[in-house]
Amino acid sequence: QVQLVESGGGLVQAGGSLRLSCAASGRTFSDHTMGWFRQAPGKEREFVAAISRSGGTTKYADSVKGRFIMSRDNVKNTVYLQMNSLNPGDTAVYSCAAARVGTIWSSWSFKTNYDYWGQGTQVTVSS
Repeated sequence: QVQLVESGGGLVQAGGSLRLSCAASGRTFSDHTMGWFRQAPGKEREFVAAISRSGGTTKYADSVKGRFIMSRDNVKNTVYLQMNSLNPGDTAVYSCAAARVGTIWSSWSFKTNYDYWGQGTQVTVSS
């Protein structure tokens, strides 16, 4: 079991930055690929980024590539999402998730491969 709690959301102006954190409980945190997803009002939840168990490999959605950076600290059991150059299109509830053990890189963007989810944190970008 992995329990996840996000923090760091808020209101920011376009062009600004935010850093989200996701604290995990449970001894198996480092066994899981971790992901960030977001859901805007009236839209499906979509993949944002994912990171391997060691933190050595990442994957990003095209819409955030070059602007967002995902990292993890397996000592602190925490993953981060550094979001730069934010625009109103990034407004959404952001959730972190722990992937099913054994999920391969090509499947990291599919939310059905994630078994544990946080409650989400709201990010609002004003124009």
